Amino acid sequence: MIKKFFALMIFTVLIALTNTAAAYEYVSYRGHVADYGWQEPVPDGGVIGTVGESRALEAFVINFRGGIKYCAHVQNYGWQDWVYEGEVSGTVGQSLPMEAVRIELVGRSQNYFDVYYRAHVQNIGWLGWAKNGEPAGTEGAGLRLEALQIQLVNKGERFRRDKRNPPFYQR
Repeated sequence: MIKKFFALMIFTVLIALTNTAAAYEYVSYRGHVADYGWQEPVPDGGVIGTVGESRALEAFVINFRGGIKYCAHVQNYGWQDWVYEGEVSGTVGQSLPMEAVRIELVGRSQNYFDVYYRAHVQNIGWLGWAKNGEPAGTEGAGLRLEALQIQLVNKGERFRRDKRNPPFYQR
């Protein structure tokens, strides 16, 4: 009985540690790019979309079993409703670029991680890093989002955010 109890306790601790340490391995996302269609998924820290090709990022999907929600600001539509892990945000087949995004962790994962993300915008390039639901990109400027990078970071861990390069512009 005691052996079973300790075995269960060790198993529970190992699962908790594995879920926290390996959460980065369970993050992937993919983008839908004008004229290209859906890209292959990239892992945490990867870039979706294109840089230097002047192509719009029209939609994206994030897969993270830890709990995540996200939304896009789409040209001619404005901010869409929040969607959750595995769902499409943006538009497909309408030739409407995204202009900004918001990404936020939900559930237990928000206690252990922060999510940082940055947008590569037409005529501007890479903007600064947004964090935990802040907007990244532009609104009202008519500038397309061309690429997006997402980085999951342990809660409280220092992350390089350049305060001189804001993540969002609004007109």
